[in-house]
Amino acid sequence: MYKIQTLNKISSIGTDIFDKSKYSIADDCANPDAIMVRSAKMHDMQFGDNLLAIARAGAGVNNIPVERCAQEGICVFNTPGANSNAVKELAIAALLLASRKIVEAAEWAKSLKGTPDAPKTVEGGKSKFAGPEIAGKTLGIIGLGAIGGKIANAAESLGMKVIGYDPFLSVGAALHLEPSVKIVTDVNDIYTNSDYITIHMPYTPQTKNTIDAEQIAMMKDGVRLINLARGELINSEAVVKAIADGKIAKYVTDFADDVVLGAENVIVLPHLGASTPESEDNCAVMAAQELIEYIENGNIKNSVNLPNASMNAVGTKICIIHKNVPTTIASITTAVGNEGINIENMVNASKKDFAYTMLDVTGDVPPTVEGKINAVDGVISALLCT
Repeated sequence: MYKIQTLNKISSIGTDIFDKSKYSIADDCANPDAIMVRSAKMHDMQFGDNLLAIARAGAGVNNIPVERCAQEGICVFNTPGANSNAVKELAIAALLLASRKIVEAAEWAKSLKGTPDAPKTVEGGKSKFAGPEIAGKTLGIIGLGAIGGKIANAAESLGMKVIGYDPFLSVGAALHLEPSVKIVTDVNDIYTNSDYITIHMPYTPQTKNTIDAEQIAMMKDGVRLINLARGELINSEAVVKAIADGKIAKYVTDFADDVVLGAENVIVLPHLGASTPESEDNCAVMAAQELIEYIENGNIKNSVNLPNASMNAVGTKICIIHKNVPTTIASITTAVGNEGINIENMVNASKKDFAYTMLDVTGDVPPTVEGKINAVDGVISALLCT
């Protein structure tokens, strides 16, 4: 029986996918085989010897010690695209919030409750909440993955001109973009040409403060900035200063910090990007499917710390996580051969410092083989899937 621990409330539509004759699911269990998580902080957690995988029901994994997990032989998954429609819809709302002073207008109207002749007051005061239309304006998108691509197409359908930047744009993602979306190879083109800018990229130490004072200085006066990705991607202090200087007209962010909270011309949302029942269901289902496919078949899809790899085996499948260094594969196959096992097929893939090798072997597999493989220099862990 495999034990699945849930660190946050996970939609039952996802957890119901697990075969209850093979899996037990609980919020609190000792030494689980896998963990499902949303936003719980895991950097200080110590992981048991049984832990094979962590599935993040969402896109960002900055709450998970991804590198340490790879070193300990733990595959970390996320669910790219599962919440993309929810974030796309919020991004379109953010464009309008940044333009039309909707929040301020609603708060002002609410303040008139109990005053005499409120309808007449509204008509007399509405002009101070006028704002521009988004049609005909240029939207710059940094990151054209599952979310950014959908925003690009939606903005096009609303009459905006869209330019996008993504140094890692895949062929598949590019094919899903409307032909009129202009792809630029220099991110500075986004900063200098956009009336609105929205950022959709993962947060890493390298992407911290992707938008800072230097980038803001390149932007048009009166630019409107949106951040629904990660708070650390944009320097809050630089944004608030630019608003005070008249450089930025509006900033809409889904991430609260003490700098932006209460700041003029900043709208702070309480991390609503993926907060829809549909998104939570989609993420839970994808996370569960990833765990089942890995635990039962050794196949990896949507891992953030190990390479994607899959194999349809005719015999027993041996799946090995190891360092991406020379001679390791040769040492693994030698260790298997010395156990009298024949390798029918092999798949190997690497991702930075780590690699994943899948062996399809036939005949009886002695119980000693895992120990022999784990003894190979550079091997982190081995998993048998029968």
